[in-house]
Amino acid sequence: MLNIVLYEPEIPQNTGNIGRLCVGLDATLHLIRPLGFSLEDRYMKRAGLDYWKYLKLNVYENFVHFIEKNNPQRIFYFSKKAEKIYWEGKFERGDFLVFGKETLGLPEKIVFNPENEVYKIPMIGKTRSLNLSNSVAIVAYEALRQINANEGIL
Repeated sequence: MLNIVLYEPEIPQNTGNIGRLCVGLDATLHLIRPLGFSLEDRYMKRAGLDYWKYLKLNVYENFVHFIEKNNPQRIFYFSKKAEKIYWEGKFERGDFLVFGKETLGLPEKIVFNPENEVYKIPMIGKTRSLNLSNSVAIVAYEALRQINANEGIL
């Protein structure tokens, strides 16, 4: 269905929540090292509950390794510095949705190339950013909505 990519995630509970979300969406979770925790972390596993065993998970040594292994044809990046809003993206089955680390987001050298699709979640109030697992959920369910609508499932 979808591919959720976390670039150097730092907080185990976020990754656990996102893993649980991926199981619910039948999405694959891709983690790009370095990770800020062990994959055996009890907090991550607690957040993922007993769903973790059903997760389709791939781990990569770095961003180049991720690109080489997947050769993604359609990749969407998410950054608070983007101009376009996430619902402007036209999502399809198999897309890769890339989110940055909790403290710094995605590096500009990866994201801001003219050919890249980069989107943001709008922030109206005084908050600088949302929790990573909330951000992934917002975008993933918009992608699911679009995919289902395009395929006549809804």
